[in-house]
Amino acid sequence: MKLSRSDAEDFLIREAALLDSWKLLEWADLFTEDGEYLVPATDDPEGKAGKSLFLIYDDRHRLGERAKRLLKPTAHAESPHSRTRHMISNVVTGEAADGTIPVTCNFVVFRSRMEVTNIYPGHAEYRLVRNGDGLRIRSKKAVLDVDALRPHGKISIIL
Repeated sequence: MKLSRSDAEDFLIREAALLDSWKLLEWADLFTEDGEYLVPATDDPEGKAGKSLFLIYDDRHRLGERAKRLLKPTAHAESPHSRTRHMISNVVTGEAADGTIPVTCNFVVFRSRMEVTNIYPGHAEYRLVRNGDGLRIRSKKAVLDVDALRPHGKISIIL
């Protein structure tokens, strides 16, 4: 079973729209119960889960908690919320294996907060599954294409 590029692109654009409008709980609901959200360290972008240090390594429960926490006014790194714009391109779909559909894309996230704009370029590796509700994310690995987080210093948004 192959997913068309346009269907995958539509799904990723919908995900980006949820993130840009700060609908983080709805974003978390895009993930399966065994879903995960990963951001490897910038000095080891090909790092393996469980063997390498990751900037973010969230299972479904933790990514849901991350979404709730970022929406609270006590989340000082994101209160007030940043203005973000997620740009998605070069979407490629692969052949399904083990019930998952591999999808890759390039991304650039622009984050503007307190008169500073940061740019996060990278590529994402998804494993999507189909269910009765459409597509869901089993895994999203967002790999930053920078060699350091400077001048950003941190990632307080969802890529």
